[in-house]
Amino acid sequence: MLAGFTYRMPTWHPFQDQEACARARRVSRAELANFQHPNLKIIILRDDEFAFRLVNDIFGRIKQATDEGRRLVLILPQPEPLYAWVAYLCNKYRVPCHHLYTFNMDEYADENGNIAPESWPNSFLYNMKVNFYGKLDPALRPPEDHFQGPTNANFRDYGKMIADLGGADVCYGGIGWSGHVAYIEPGSEAFPPMPMAEWVKIGPRLVKLTPFSILQNSLGPEFGMSGDWSLVPPQGATIGPAEYLGARLRSSWNAFRVGVSMVSWQRFIVRLAAFTPPTPLIPATMIQMAPTELYLSESLAADIRPASVEEFSWYTL
Repeated sequence: MLAGFTYRMPTWHPFQDQEACARARRVSRAELANFQHPNLKIIILRDDEFAFRLVNDIFGRIKQATDEGRRLVLILPQPEPLYAWVAYLCNKYRVPCHHLYTFNMDEYADENGNIAPESWPNSFLYNMKVNFYGKLDPALRPPEDHFQGPTNANFRDYGKMIADLGGADVCYGGIGWSGHVAYIEPGSEAFPPMPMAEWVKIGPRLVKLTPFSILQNSLGPEFGMSGDWSLVPPQGATIGPAEYLGARLRSSWNAFRVGVSMVSWQRFIVRLAAFTPPTPLIPATMIQMAPTELYLSESLAADIRPASVEEFSWYTL
């Protein structure tokens, strides 16, 4: 907080450790660059190489698994148009994907818990089929049932479907404004606060989305990038902590900015997730509990500070 006026944060966010928030706010780029942790590795990338590195990371794992003749199981976030570039590389270099299995980490649901159908253009499974599966050369595609997302038909067994394949090799994703990963929302009835050793055993759940997640998603291109919170469904179907930590590696990619500005709700929360002891109240703190690569763009790694005179400020013209 700025000197001269002290106050408590709003009580509607379940995480109320004000000192932890202050600590996260002070984390500098240098501290991120020199971060040392037994499970968590932080990688800072130039903004202009971020998308390339993500595409290359996914394609490289597909190619390596092909070369080694083994199955590859990925948990993937949606919607992500960059998957079309992964498909392009598979097509260009003739990399067959018959060994590839993907699971979307979450999906929208309505107020009654009905999961959005694949036929709805804003559904995550629709986006996966259009941007990735549908762009693969038919000769390189696996059977369509290798590409799964939560549905009304499969959700009861969704965690088991992943486990039956030996678990995920990599769980990709990023950190949400509330501190969620997938739709594992802090303080929700679906993922209630409890001792961490018990909480991490929770599997897939239907969950009411927090205001954080609804507002975050209202900035997405699928909803017009205009903050139209009325279009965002109220619930989600999501993997649980058990599936997130069950993957052999977590690969977390974080570079959200509003346009080309330095405005980013992610700059604070990635610091809170990396520097706060694991707690169900900030689900993304799970990145500290098992091998994780945390990728940050340079813009996200930049120090958090009030606008300088060289930048736009409401207070300085």
